[in-house]
Amino acid sequence: MMGKTFVFAGDTAIGAVLADNLVKAGYEAACDVASADVVFTFCASQTDLEDVYFDSEGLVQIAGKGAWLVDLSPSTPGFARELNAVAIVSELHAIEAPLAVRDATIERAYSDAANLICFVASEDEAEIAEITPMLKALAGTVEPTGTPGSAQLARATLTLNTASQLVSVMEADALCRASGAQSSGAFRFAREQGFITEAAARLYGAVVEKRFMGEYSVRICMAELSAALMAADDIDLILPGAEAGLHLLELLAVIGGTDMAVSTLSLVYGEEAACAAQGLDWTRAEQAYGDMEDDDECDCGGEHHHHDEYPGGFGGYSAN
Repeated sequence: MMGKTFVFAGDTAIGAVLADNLVKAGYEAACDVASADVVFTFCASQTDLEDVYFDSEGLVQIAGKGAWLVDLSPSTPGFARELNAVAIVSELHAIEAPLAVRDATIERAYSDAANLICFVASEDEAEIAEITPMLKALAGTVEPTGTPGSAQLARATLTLNTASQLVSVMEADALCRASGAQSSGAFRFAREQGFITEAAARLYGAVVEKRFMGEYSVRICMAELSAALMAADDIDLILPGAEAGLHLLELLAVIGGTDMAVSTLSLVYGEEAACAAQGLDWTRAEQAYGDMEDDDECDCGGEHHHHDEYPGGFGGYSAN
């Protein structure tokens, strides 16, 4: 695929970072979608993803015949299968290749290919083999999973594990702090005894060091968790733990944390002053969730099925 040209569609911030990785690996950027051999997509919402592909000016309509459509977004197995079916009819090659970050706490999480994992699925193993060199320029680990839908399923299972780990780290730390104790000793012991993973230890380190900015943002984490929940919805499965985790991220987004690192979730459990020091504003939550009593909407920017009103007002989640 070294002779193939590429272009990105969807999220411009993440797309620019990944495009730079491809250029550094020797691939040439095309001037537009119609002239590109390979079109990579990354979207942080299912609605945006559907529009990018299926709108009247979507990729299925404007991509050149025989082009490769490689979706790196968190999505659902059902969407992946649908895209594959439409691509076949439209004489296009659809490759399902959702990305995952290894270390969510480093500032440039998507810039280092070694920090990325790519699950990949297609109807044709030969297509996977042909696109793999380009995927390896994006991600240090490329893991084939089988037929369409399987890569998004693998991505969703990873998401559910990492999301529960994120919440447990934040709540364990919050419990210690609210009790007036240092959490470092408890976390060190838990790590030494194998109770928490290396990834959890890195998250804790980011909280302690107040590293609250990075390419892997709350917005992206919400997109991944929303996709996993939609995958569960598609098979009538309820995941209360994941729903609760998404509510917390939505709350953080509402008070201003959308583009901050996921370690910022620790501030939701803290004092209002600590939140304000990082630019977070709890009055936005009062407004947003108060308005929801009338229209059942909020301004968090995420995709979700419903919210439950947070009881007791706001001003630091741990105070509720």
